[in-house]
Amino acid sequence: MVATIGTKAPNLEVSSWVQGKPTNIDKERGNVVLVEVFQVNCPGCFLYSMPEVIDIYRRYRDKGLTVLGLATAFEDFDKNTLENLQKLVSTGEVVGETYRSFSNIGQVRDGNKLPYTIPFPVAMDMLVKQSGPLTHSKVMDFIEANVPSFRSYAEKDRQVLIERVKQYLKSKEYSAKTFDEYALRGTPSVIIIDRKGVLRGTYFGSNGFLKGTVEELIGE
Repeated sequence: MVATIGTKAPNLEVSSWVQGKPTNIDKERGNVVLVEVFQVNCPGCFLYSMPEVIDIYRRYRDKGLTVLGLATAFEDFDKNTLENLQKLVSTGEVVGETYRSFSNIGQVRDGNKLPYTIPFPVAMDMLVKQSGPLTHSKVMDFIEANVPSFRSYAEKDRQVLIERVKQYLKSKEYSAKTFDEYALRGTPSVIIIDRKGVLRGTYFGSNGFLKGTVEELIGE
């Protein structure tokens, strides 16, 4: 099942909490919950989205906001690992494209460290090894969750998209349960849940409107 905006938000599927006290959506009822979803090997996550979310956390953590970090993996499975997440959180060590991007702008600390720390709880998404044949049903489930307008496409365009999705799903070694359940499109993404535990939105990328959304939900 895919999480639907305006309905009860499902709990995060977590394999391990690597920082902070273990918690989940149902345990944060009464607070607005912001989940920052990122990949370890995602430069944009750490250059843009994470600093924005850290600023929001510091502004509103005492005003009814809970911020949680969730590392996921839908690609680069050799880098987006629990081990690399643990290094990132405990020592600040960055790898892969994240390291190269910060190094190119001269912002790595002590050779290979992130120039800031993540102050809120962080968990690893539940990764499930893909098994069994790739069926047409699996392909269509993915399309329905991620391309709501698919049925309005011309037949030729539908077939092109189906083939692209097939190739993408064949390349996935693992399925990330929370990422898939919330039908996220990539990283960085943010999940926003209101004080009643209702999913109010999911946002892909860093758009600058997050602070206003959080303020509005805190004020409800």
